[in-house]
Amino acid sequence: MIVMSEEEFRTYLPHIDNIYSHRSTQHYKRKPLVSHYWDCRLKGRPPGTPKSDDPNKKKRKRTARQRDLCDVKIKITEYFPGYAGGITGPGAVVDQNQQQQQQQISLSFSPGLGVGVDSPLSAAAVAAAAAAAEPLPSVNTLLQFPSSAATPAASGGSENQPFGVLTPNPPLPEGHPGADGARFFTIQRVNGNGANGKNDGVSGGHRHTLEESDRVKKNSVQRYLLKEARERKRAVAQAASTRTMSVPKSYHTKATGSAAETVANHSKESELKLYGSCFCPFVQRVWIALELKGIPYQYIEVDPYQKPQSLLDVNPRGLVPALRHGDWGSYESSVLLEYLEDLNVDPPLLPPGDPKARAHCRLWADYVNRHIVPSFYRVLQEQNQQKQIENTQELHDSFNTLINAADPEGPFFLGRDISFVDIQIAPWVVRLNRVLKPYRGWPDPEPGSRWGAWVDALEANEAIKATTSLPDLYLDSYERYAENRPNTSQLANAINSGRGLP
Repeated sequence: MIVMSEEEFRTYLPHIDNIYSHRSTQHYKRKPLVSHYWDCRLKGRPPGTPKSDDPNKKKRKRTARQRDLCDVKIKITEYFPGYAGGITGPGAVVDQNQQQQQQQISLSFSPGLGVGVDSPLSAAAVAAAAAAAEPLPSVNTLLQFPSSAATPAASGGSENQPFGVLTPNPPLPEGHPGADGARFFTIQRVNGNGANGKNDGVSGGHRHTLEESDRVKKNSVQRYLLKEARERKRAVAQAASTRTMSVPKSYHTKATGSAAETVANHSKESELKLYGSCFCPFVQRVWIALELKGIPYQYIEVDPYQKPQSLLDVNPRGLVPALRHGDWGSYESSVLLEYLEDLNVDPPLLPPGDPKARAHCRLWADYVNRHIVPSFYRVLQEQNQQKQIENTQELHDSFNTLINAADPEGPFFLGRDISFVDIQIAPWVVRLNRVLKPYRGWPDPEPGSRWGAWVDALEANEAIKATTSLPDLYLDSYERYAENRPNTSQLANAINSGRGLP
C-alpha cells in the first residue's frame, strides 16, 4: 500500500491515468472515506449501447479490440479530513441545518460525468451548492475524481447520514499525511483471486509492456497531443476564415522583404536569366547558388499558372526554375545547380578535387529529393489528422537520417561552409517555420542540438536571407496546399497520387 498526502496524490494521479482506467466507486454510510477501483487500461469494457437498426443513422468506423488483455487492478481510497480526529458515532447530535442541507442536496461521484446529482434540485439549490463548493482542481476535471465539494455526499450517500464509525479510528503515527487531520489517499493492488483475476491463485503483474498498452489504447499524453493538434487546426481555420472573409488567399506574384530588394538589384538585362516564382522552393535553390557565387543574372518573375512564351521556349513543361544562358536553356533545380558549379565560379559548392566527397554530396542531395521534399508536402497536404501525425514522424525521421550523415560538428552539412546539400535542403528549412509551423504545428528545434545549429546557420546565411520573402507571402501562397485544393500544382497532384516529384 502506498500512502500519499493530498498534494502528492494530485501530482501523481495523471501518471496513474496513463496505465489504469476508472471503473467504479464505493461509498460507505458510516466511514469517512470513499474507495475508487481502477482496472488496467487493457482490461476492456463490455459493449455499451446496442447497435442501431436504423438504416438512416450514420455508422461510425470502429476497430474491434481484444477483451481482457490484462486483469491487474488497483484501489484508491480517499480519506476525508478529520479521519483520525475522533469522528462522531451514529448517535451523535448533528446540526439541524446540516441535516436539512444533506436532505436537500445529495452529491455523488459518477464515472465519466464528474460530480453528479442523485436527487432533483431546484435551480436555487444547485446555485447555492456551486457557490459553496471549492473549485475543482484541473487534475480532478481530467480524471473525474471527486473534489472537496463532494465530501458530504461521498460519506452520506443517498440516505444522507452524517459521518460516523462504530469504533474510534486508531491514532495515525507521527508524520503520517493524515495525522494532523488533513485529507490523504492510499493506493494498493487488489487483484482478487489471483493477479490474473481467474481464481487460479496465479500471481503476477501486467501481462504486457507499457509500449503495448500505448499501442492498443492512447495514453493521456497522446490524447493531449491530439487535442492540441485539433485545436491548432481549428485556430488556423478560424484565422484563415477571418483573414479571407470566405475568399481564399491567392499565391503571390511579387517577392517581398529582402527578396524584393534582390529582385530589384537583378532586374536589368543579362546574358544569364533565371525564370522563377517568389514562393517556389525549387527556384530558391538556384537563386541561392547565384547569390553565393556572385554570378551576374537577371531575375524574371513568372506566374506559374499563366506561363509566358519565353518560359515555354526554355522548358516546354512550363515549370520553374528555368535558366537561359545566351542561346542555351535548361531546367530542373538539381541539374541547374550542377551547371552553375561547372562554370567554375568560386566559392565551390562541391568539394573540389575529391571525387568521393562529391559523390557523397550528390548521394545525400538525391536523398533530400526522394524523401524529405515529398514528406514535407505529405505533412502539409494531408487532411486526416492521424495520417498527419504519421507523416510528421516520417519527416522527423528523414531529417534525423540526414543529420547522421552530416559532419558532426557542423554547423553545415560538410562543416563550417555552406555547400551543395545545404542549398538543396535550405528552402524547405526556411518553410518549416513559415509554413509547417502555422499550418501543422511543426516544433522549433531543440536548443543546443545538431539540428538546431544547422537550422540557425541556414537562416543566418546572407544568400538565403537575400532570397527569402516576408512570412505572410509563404502563409498565403501555401494555403492552397494546406487545404489540398484541386489543381494546386503538378507537385501537389503527384503527392496526392503517390508518385515521385514531377
